[in-house]
Amino acid sequence: MAQTGTLSRRALLLGAGAAGGYFAGRAWAPGLSQLEGVNRIGSTPEGLFLNDASELQATPIHIHRRPTGHDDALVEAFRSELRAAQAEGRPVCVSAARHSMGGQSIPRDGHAITVDNAWLEPDTANGTYRVNGGARWRDVIAALDPIGFSPAVMQSNHDFGVAATFSVGAHGWPVPYGPMGATVRNIRMVLPSGELVTASRTENSQLFQMAMGGYGLTGLIVDMEVEMVPNQRLAPAFETMAATDFPAAFQAAVDDPTKPMAYGRLNVTRDTLFEEALLVTYSPTEDQSDIPAATESGWMSYAASYLYRGQVGREGMKDWRWWVETSLGPRFAGESTRNSLMNEPIVTLDDRDSTRVDILHEYFVPFDAFDGFLQACRDVIPDAFVEFLNVTLRFVDADTDSFLPHSPTPTIAAVMSFTQELTARAEADHQRMTQALIERIIAIGGRYYLPYRPHATLDQFTRAYPRAADLASLKREIDPTLTLRNNLWDSYMANL
Repeated sequence: MAQTGTLSRRALLLGAGAAGGYFAGRAWAPGLSQLEGVNRIGSTPEGLFLNDASELQATPIHIHRRPTGHDDALVEAFRSELRAAQAEGRPVCVSAARHSMGGQSIPRDGHAITVDNAWLEPDTANGTYRVNGGARWRDVIAALDPIGFSPAVMQSNHDFGVAATFSVGAHGWPVPYGPMGATVRNIRMVLPSGELVTASRTENSQLFQMAMGGYGLTGLIVDMEVEMVPNQRLAPAFETMAATDFPAAFQAAVDDPTKPMAYGRLNVTRDTLFEEALLVTYSPTEDQSDIPAATESGWMSYAASYLYRGQVGREGMKDWRWWVETSLGPRFAGESTRNSLMNEPIVTLDDRDSTRVDILHEYFVPFDAFDGFLQACRDVIPDAFVEFLNVTLRFVDADTDSFLPHSPTPTIAAVMSFTQELTARAEADHQRMTQALIERIIAIGGRYYLPYRPHATLDQFTRAYPRAADLASLKREIDPTLTLRNNLWDSYMANL
């Protein structure tokens, strides 16, 4: 039997060819522009500033608090910070890891609260766990794995905060789920007034809908009751196909109850962009006894990151990586556990380059509009100044709860990774490309994701999220002093 739980899904696909591809790629001259004399951006000024994962959003703040308590202690810490901020007319924003990329987790000149403490209480009889809002997904896995359970849905890396995942409407790659918020039974949060409320689909339901995917503009989440599922030993299967055939194959996998995890990839070489697709599915093995403990990424994931980085400026390396993913990697793929597959830190993709930064996009496309998405990307991306490194395709079921749903119907979520120079020219061209992509995606009935660079126009924002004005109006009712603010509010919703 293949060793279980030692290789992440990224390592299974990339690790086998990482070293050879990386050193071979070094001989190919990167086709990147020179930086001498170019206007650089992205440095953090002196003083009290916070930045996020974009490295482009250095924002002045008034104070940065890190409460460590949970339950009543955390409630009182939130109330104290709200009172202090309101006395001076300053904004408040609570966050965990700040993996957003456009200031959605930072209050300009305000009170930034970072909650990063783990407290979890499982309820195996009800298949749920109550968890501190500031816990990270690695904490959830560490607590649930020994008792044989797994998060029903979590983000694809374990560094993110649990309440943050709920607040940005994030999803994972287990199927057939919608966003992680669909697995949340209830939340407790402190409103701007200081009132502690419990909200669910049946109690304070409007507050629940405002908070789910509401980017922290409704209240400060104390803790949450979330669904869990049994952990499993899983075996992978791989299928390569024409990209136009992917939606039907993906839908069949999503509808198959024997495949609880599934995702896809597309090739990213410029001259053959999005011509081929890879579908990866996981099914339970016959033997579900003695499931081993969850592991994190091993050395192969870190080795694989060199192959990933080798694509920058090297189209040949993109072809090499695609061959590794579709031909070589599947030969080495073995069994793993559900928890191990999701238990991967974001650091395995660290760019290790002070002159560049990775920027994510995500587009949510109805299944019947997938061909239009492929063509839009072929028309827009190859001419851009940024380097396109990866796209992962995931299923997201319909979100019928939140005011800002990115998937009002079942969608294929395309998570796209670009790398750009930390220069003004790169940022300007990236904004141009993003607006062009958003326009094409909206035209085919899709939507773009809000936690990333704030490149969309206000018109694009309101067309993609038509209930944003309703959310802004309700927010003003419960938060008349607009204490809970961030750059999503300042740049877009304040104008509605």
